[in-house]
Amino acid sequence: MSRRLLAGTLLLAAGALAVWHGAYRTVESVLAGALIRLYTSDSVYVAAERQSVYLGLGGERPFGLRMSPECTSAFVLLPLLVIGAGMIARRPAVTRRVLGALGIATVLLVLLNQLRMLVLVGTVNSFGAYRGYLLGHSMFGSLVSVIGGVAVLVLFVWLATRSPEGVAPGRQRPSATRVLSSPGNRRPCRCRRHPWRGRPAGRS
Repeated sequence: MSRRLLAGTLLLAAGALAVWHGAYRTVESVLAGALIRLYTSDSVYVAAERQSVYLGLGGERPFGLRMSPECTSAFVLLPLLVIGAGMIARRPAVTRRVLGALGIATVLLVLLNQLRMLVLVGTVNSFGAYRGYLLGHSMFGSLVSVIGGVAVLVLFVWLATRSPEGVAPGRQRPSATRVLSSPGNRRPCRCRRHPWRGRPAGRS
């Protein structure tokens, strides 16, 4: 696949994510429901069509969480796709590193958002619906999102721009031919000319 086609594919993926982020949030909601079931013994219901997760149904403190556009990881992943497309278009040599960095960043962003949801559920269970939601969403959840998001961004840039081991940035690894033919690696010739010990030609 050519670099232009690959960069265009990433831009199309970013555009699709911006237009159909509702489907992305649906997947995140289903995943959040599955993880919350492992975390709590309360009954959990996932309304995938509304991107919502309901907990504690039938109990004393039922509440629901909706994966709104502000709470999804889609709009954090979107600029990384655009940046990755630009890097591939400008420097084809970094294509593999950029794609690998995008894959790792995508997984980490999804897991980070799920961790934020679990923190929110934990604060609601501990401090009640009103106070727990304020603490989990505005304080602890924001800390998880900001610190984790910055860490993922730094990791993406490092993975996408790091040079191969032993090669300085912007320089290519010298080939074996260049190494062997470089002046510093040439061994001085140890051969000596031996004088002619025979008779000169044409003389008796």
